[in-house]
Amino acid sequence: MTIGEMLAATVPMARTLNLEFLETTAERAVVRLPDQADYHNHIGGPHAGAMFTLAESASGAIVIAAFGDQLSRAVPLAVKAEIGYKKLAMGVVTATATLGRPVADVVAELDEGKRPEFPVVIEIQRADGAVTGEMTVVWTLRPNA
Repeated sequence: MTIGEMLAATVPMARTLNLEFLETTAERAVVRLPDQADYHNHIGGPHAGAMFTLAESASGAIVIAAFGDQLSRAVPLAVKAEIGYKKLAMGVVTATATLGRPVADVVAELDEGKRPEFPVVIEIQRADGAVTGEMTVVWTLRPNA
């Protein structure tokens, strides 16, 4: 099972929005939100909540890809998120997430018994390449008790 398939199977909102996980690696995650009238806003584009979920899902995919081997000893949790809507989004939108800290640095903190935090930066784009939104999600790896 791929990371995208696992997330679609275990995260109800990802399933509800029919998110498509196009790429999930420790370096980058790319997730697409199809153009669906049921999730449009008052001007006919994807609703802000759907775009938030798209971006947060991309951040979760890269976290699982980067730290999946740590799940036996720590639980990944989103700590906070900030999103900025930059341009009108219409049609299909795609979120691309990148990790804001080296994996080795985060794991080293976990090895020291700390609860590391790290940002994931996400860019949301329309099909024409225009950036419609930017989001940062700060994640932590909470050590198992």
